[in-house]
Amino acid sequence: MNSLNRRGFLRTGLLSATFLVSPAAVALAKTSSLSDVGKLMNADDTVTIYSAREIVTLDPSRPTATSVAVVNNHILACGTLEDVKAIVGGQPYEMDTTFKDKVIVPGFIAQHAHPLLAALSMSSEILSIEDWELPTGTVPAVKDKTDFMQRLGAAEEKLDTPEGVLFSWGYHAAFYGPLTRSDLDKISTTRPVIIWMRSCHEFVLNTFALAQAGVTQDLMDGWTATAQEQSSYSDGHFWEQGMFSVLANIAPMVADPDKFREGALVMRDYMHSKGITFGNEPGGILAKPVQDMVNSVMSSPSMPFRWSFMPDGKTLVEMYEDDAQVIAETEKLASWYGGMTHSTKGAVKLFADGAIYSLAMQVRDPFIGDYHGEWMMDEDLFERAFRVYWNAGYQLHIHVNGDAGLDRVLNSLEANLRRNPRYDHRTTIIHFAVSAADQVDRIKQLGAIVSANPYYVTALADKYSETGLGPERADQMARLGDVERAGISYSLHSDMPMAPADPLFLMWCAVNRITSSGRVAGENQRISREGALSGVTLDAAYSLRLENERGSIEPGKLANFTILDANPLTVDAIKIKDVGVWGTVMEGQKFQVGTADGRKVLLDPTSPEVGSFEFSKAAIEHAIRSVHAHG
Repeated sequence: MNSLNRRGFLRTGLLSATFLVSPAAVALAKTSSLSDVGKLMNADDTVTIYSAREIVTLDPSRPTATSVAVVNNHILACGTLEDVKAIVGGQPYEMDTTFKDKVIVPGFIAQHAHPLLAALSMSSEILSIEDWELPTGTVPAVKDKTDFMQRLGAAEEKLDTPEGVLFSWGYHAAFYGPLTRSDLDKISTTRPVIIWMRSCHEFVLNTFALAQAGVTQDLMDGWTATAQEQSSYSDGHFWEQGMFSVLANIAPMVADPDKFREGALVMRDYMHSKGITFGNEPGGILAKPVQDMVNSVMSSPSMPFRWSFMPDGKTLVEMYEDDAQVIAETEKLASWYGGMTHSTKGAVKLFADGAIYSLAMQVRDPFIGDYHGEWMMDEDLFERAFRVYWNAGYQLHIHVNGDAGLDRVLNSLEANLRRNPRYDHRTTIIHFAVSAADQVDRIKQLGAIVSANPYYVTALADKYSETGLGPERADQMARLGDVERAGISYSLHSDMPMAPADPLFLMWCAVNRITSSGRVAGENQRISREGALSGVTLDAAYSLRLENERGSIEPGKLANFTILDANPLTVDAIKIKDVGVWGTVMEGQKFQVGTADGRKVLLDPTSPEVGSFEFSKAAIEHAIRSVHAHG
């Protein structure tokens, strides 16, 4: 019996039972399994009743409430205080008024983010095109190249040791102009200075870093022709294949295990400060030493949110020629996780075309300027991967940025549906940067859903109106207004560090579509605030097949709440991103932002026994594989 039918059975059966005619029966009948019913019915367990100024439930049968009862990590009841007490009945309970002046919404879900990439960038000196509001303070956006050089110089002066590496992330040449080795030599000639560009596709090194890494012109002359073309020794600049070629030399300087763990802890506290209670990485790590290091932070009970890792189907299909072995190896990955991390069961990530930040997506109409679309998977490999995982019943999450790339995805989906029909497949279109109106209709007809990054409009619409896409295509990026009107399920994601993992900010981006210059881009593609909130809660859960346990405040679901200072559905739309976050309730446990609590006990979880160079090389290689599709 599937979960939907089981829930219906329980609702009907329990409500008709003569011994369950109280309001408690209504709450219990909304649970999704008999084990959940048993847990919630144990009369010896103490119930906690939280009161709030307002509770936004996203339950259409009761959209708002003022009290919610929690027992055994699950929601028992939601409504007025009188309603909730009636359902609790004679069961022992305690009142918690911590949130009496707050607004409770369903726990935010980071539908698509990259913890390893985020940890590496968070462990660096962040000097980027946007503000980063971190637990340690706000890092303001770089104004221009002069501002960048001044701030980089100040960071160099603060380093404790003369031999320490100055590693910075976030510079964007399209915004600030070229950056070269000679620029970085002005910062220091006695320590390595390495800049990881905002796209994560390029490195720039100073002379000292080149020498310490053993990178010489003779070394580069031994690289492939393409790698040589995509490198400049004189400028200390390495991009694309040149970047891959230099990785082994610079990895220990940019992915030090201790620095990574520091960055992972910052990433953890950053995401918690934004109200996240659950997250997911599509295209999870396929290097066990790296995953072990990630788990040393993210699997710990000190984590204030759970995280799932979705296998990288592209790499797995490349590795194994036998279709059955592909599935077997995919399923083996579940053993890599534990505690607060797990493998995303029955789902896999594939890739269509190239990146939005580097204008490498495949588009129907030509680019404006010297840009070229790329395919992340050759068509035969893509078709094989789609078929293998489709036949095995997997949900496919497919990275695609351009409208021509989306044509390939939808063609494959239709072919597989006709060959092997599947109901409720929830094939997910990831990123959804450039699309055409006719494709929205086709997405609906084929039963696909969308997970979009609305930050593309905020960060890139102005620049891409001038070059790359032109005004019409740039302003219509992430056409979620059309998707909402078509009745297609959609979620919002950050792809952190491609955008801040801040659900309220993503809501603000999608609702307002205000660019970096302050103008509105594609007003017709604005979405409702209710849709935006669901996009970071219930629809995000739906996209991960978790809607029966997360995403709304309903009896039987996990007690995952985000606690806010104001209601994002009723504040001025322009102020959504400014709503304060008190913290979260995760599976019934309160976690206030920025206070010393149980999480701090394991502030420095035990590191696994991983060799420094082994970790550094594997970590940076995974990071680059991830961003090769995104940057």
